[in-house]
Amino acid sequence: MAKILIIGSANADLMLAVPVLPKPGETVRGRDFVVAPGGKGANQAVAAARLGGEVSFVGCIGDDAFGSSLRGALSDSGVDVSHLQVAAGVASGIAMVMTEASGENSIAISGGANDRLMPEDIDVLAALIGQASLLICQFESPMATVERALELARSRGVPVLLNPAPARPIADSWLDGLRFLVPNRHELATLSGLAINHPGDIEVAARQLLASGVQTVIVTLGRDGVAHIDSAGITIHPAPVVDAVDTTGAGDTFVGAFAAHWCRSADTDAAIAFAQRAAAFSVTSRGAQASMPWLADLD
Repeated sequence: MAKILIIGSANADLMLAVPVLPKPGETVRGRDFVVAPGGKGANQAVAAARLGGEVSFVGCIGDDAFGSSLRGALSDSGVDVSHLQVAAGVASGIAMVMTEASGENSIAISGGANDRLMPEDIDVLAALIGQASLLICQFESPMATVERALELARSRGVPVLLNPAPARPIADSWLDGLRFLVPNRHELATLSGLAINHPGDIEVAARQLLASGVQTVIVTLGRDGVAHIDSAGITIHPAPVVDAVDTTGAGDTFVGAFAAHWCRSADTDAAIAFAQRAAAFSVTSRGAQASMPWLADLD
């Protein structure tokens, strides 16, 4: 099987359902408080493993109850956690998630032990990176650590999928040689420095990133579908229509599902369609990892 290596964050999600997201200075009464495993890196690892990928996860958790739970959730979904570090005396990362009735959410995070994953920790994994069929990174780990992982993958000819979330500007050198860049609208605007106000702006911004060396840009657009832009042109994949309950983790489900299918098929459009089905399934129930499908769920 193709090996998917994911370097990223693992957080405990503290989730609260609210009728509407509070405005600044406003207090709203919530319900159904839940603590669940999350973090963009761990979420993507769980999604890929549940959907048939052979996945190894590299991250850092605290030596607390949250950390033990995060490790167990990854392992229970079939993820290899032998490279998951534990930082002594440090709290695990958390995310505070409020979800309103429409399915929209608001999230704040504390990196905790995730911030202890250093570039030198990646250096000792150079051989592991070189054996991967696809490396996946996001921006919830220290940026120097992400940059080092991209450098090692590039030097070894390993394809990289970069999910640039949370959004932040990066140097063009980060983009050079990326096999896949998977932003949402807001992240695309941040990376390109261009406003995304109309559908045509998506292709203009994506082509600017292609000019910096990205091979394929895949823009997730929520209910508007997915835009696939490469040197051959742009393809819009309409989104499946579902009744959304909670969109938390939908983007991570998409990334993990895409990786699992692409590593099997090497077919980008088929992988996008598969990932859209997985993401659509995930928004029909609450939670990030809790809502992610297994392969049998999509049959």
